[in-house]
Amino acid sequence: MPLAPDAVPSAREYAPVVDGHNDLPWALRQEFGYDVTAAGLEAGQPRLHTDIPRLRRGGVGAQFWSVFVPSSLTPEQSVVATLEQIDCVRRIVAAHPDTFELARTAAEVRSAVERGKIASLMGMEGGHSIAGSLGVLRAMAALGVRYMTLTHNDSTPWASSATDEGEDTGLGPFGREVVAEMNRVGMIVDLSHVSERTMVDALACTSAPVMFSHSSCRAVCSHPRNVPDAVLETLPVNGGVLMVTFVPKFISEACSEHARAVHDRRVELGLPVGFHDIAPAEEPEAAREFAAWLTRNPAPMATIADVVRHVEHARDIVGHRHLGLGGDFDGTPELPEGMDGVAGYRPLLDALAERGWTRHELDALCWGNALRVLEEAEQAATR
Repeated sequence: MPLAPDAVPSAREYAPVVDGHNDLPWALRQEFGYDVTAAGLEAGQPRLHTDIPRLRRGGVGAQFWSVFVPSSLTPEQSVVATLEQIDCVRRIVAAHPDTFELARTAAEVRSAVERGKIASLMGMEGGHSIAGSLGVLRAMAALGVRYMTLTHNDSTPWASSATDEGEDTGLGPFGREVVAEMNRVGMIVDLSHVSERTMVDALACTSAPVMFSHSSCRAVCSHPRNVPDAVLETLPVNGGVLMVTFVPKFISEACSEHARAVHDRRVELGLPVGFHDIAPAEEPEAAREFAAWLTRNPAPMATIADVVRHVEHARDIVGHRHLGLGGDFDGTPELPEGMDGVAGYRPLLDALAERGWTRHELDALCWGNALRVLEEAEQAATR
């Protein structure tokens, strides 16, 4: 007999999780040279946050795989590397057909999950991946990419990033063309990583719901990657979804302060910072000095309670119909204490259930809201 909508579910009754952002393809590039077989995803993989046993334990039903490439690449290199990432996702699915199934639409997600598969979607992380070309954008959409994050850590010529040191000029004229074309082809506009002004500009010009594929709340942790309440307040009008992330420096003020100190110390020592395709060589004496500093200044631990604070603050601002989950697994070196990679959804959902979240609210958080945004992006494209 089904539970009433206001009942508190047990762990086995949670809806499948639709996760907004997982960097496994980039981790496979860095750790295994894209050798999907060598990664051993079917048996468990301690070098990664993501493998098939933990996806099953975590109740993941659909995954947006990030086809990320660093913004340090040239425009031409970015397009090539993004295509390689798309190929990686396809080869993950082909290597494990009993587990994964490619999906583009909400209907295909539902169909895959009904047959016990993990629906596999793709999202580009950064507008640099289209090299300033609407034709490339359309080609990526034709290959199955379902969202694009307008920037990564660096601004593009047409959109400002949250973490770029330059002036926040928001969304430029070409950026508005990009948003319009994404609406037209049914690709979701992702506003994680972008500056506050870019968020506001994109929300003003989009004709379809947006997503924040892996962001949390700036009022709870002041990291610039998080979303200010003033922007969150507009999300219900747009119909979009905030997919709360688990990155420690985004959810814990202590972790955020430590990350800033690490960055500053590495800069002082002349050591590389940021994302790189091939890690630059480090001067040995500077590397030893940094290691000693890190021993004296260990990173604090974030917890599942930190994630809960962000989810509940966001619910207070946007309501339960505009929330989702975007773990950023394999895109961050650390995770909150008690989260075993992608199996970590279960303890989070248990914590929310213990705090009185109803089945209806948890179903929306896990599944319903993300699928609604995917479906409404498809409907906007038909218009």
